[in-house]
Amino acid sequence: MRKKKLQWDRMLLSALSYTVLFVFGMACLIPFCIVFASSFTAETALLRDGYGLWPAEFSVDAYQYVFSNPARILWAYGNTIMVTVIGTVLAVAIATMTGYVLARRDFKWHNHFSLFFFFTTLFNGGLVPWYLMCTTYLGFKDNYLARILPLMFSVWNVILAKNYMKGIAFEITESGKIDGANDFQIFSKIIFPLTTPLIATLTLFTALAYWNDWYYSMLFISKPHMQSLQYLLQEILASIQAMKQLAASGEMSTISAADIPSASMKMAMTCVTVGPIILLYPFLQRYFIKGMIIGAVKG
Repeated sequence: MRKKKLQWDRMLLSALSYTVLFVFGMACLIPFCIVFASSFTAETALLRDGYGLWPAEFSVDAYQYVFSNPARILWAYGNTIMVTVIGTVLAVAIATMTGYVLARRDFKWHNHFSLFFFFTTLFNGGLVPWYLMCTTYLGFKDNYLARILPLMFSVWNVILAKNYMKGIAFEITESGKIDGANDFQIFSKIIFPLTTPLIATLTLFTALAYWNDWYYSMLFISKPHMQSLQYLLQEILASIQAMKQLAASGEMSTISAADIPSASMKMAMTCVTVGPIILLYPFLQRYFIKGMIIGAVKG
């Protein structure tokens, strides 16, 4: 009787858990469905009926506005992909190597460097001095380095890497030294293969930061063929908003303000920008969750 009761309780708990997970999954999925459907909905239908899970009046006007200059969109996509790939590789390499050094017990300055890195998260020199240094002395104006270097070092990623590295037995490093390996060989051939969850976590964090960046493109990039995808879409949205205001004021008699797809175009821009990240995340999800848990509990 007791065994049957335990089996019944286990089945009930499983059913309850799957129900909660299903509801939570739907709560996460439904907003994406609304965004996708709204991007294919006519502006007049959105203003009249609001957002829904299915286009009330199918229209591709929003995507026509977004891709009105396809060559420039492709250039922006190429720039963003290039910067994301290069920046992510360099940022992950720097974060893991720095975290490994700070986690080494035989490095007597690890606490001092950790304090120095943490101090930079509390105080900075200000935007104006930083901008003058980057443009006047470092030559970041209209330079791809302006979009790569500022995001290449993240204190949060270093702390995450340091906490993860502390979970790796220091005896592994000592055994590598006994076998005659230098520090770089120990890291690249012994430590690095053990950090797959950490690498996946840092890769996702860093790739998201580079992919969604528009701020540094706004500050340093003036040449159209060097702009990021996010900044280009912001420019397109700003131009659409200006056209809508002109049409509403009567200065553009050839077009109505309701015909300019400002709301649906925001949804189309979201679909254009978030697509590659959604395709990347399922491949990293398993390692991402494991890396977050291990990096959070080791200390």
